[in-house]
Amino acid sequence: MKFKSTLRELRKMQGYTQLQLAKKLDVTDQCIRDWENRGSEPNYETLCRLAKIFDVTVGQLLGIEDL
Repeated sequence: MKFKSTLRELRKMQGYTQLQLAKKLDVTDQCIRDWENRGSEPNYETLCRLAKIFDVTVGQLLGIEDL
């Protein structure tokens, strides 16, 4: 699974809207849309914060490891 689809899946499983997740990360909701739709990826610090929010590893977020 690619990052964008993993992020979307985890976000929906946790019940977050794109705006709610953006506020937790202190980024814009446009960033979340770009990550989920355009396939861009956040910097390493933000990846780590996402992993902590969703209780997964960075490798799982990036699709390197199974969820």
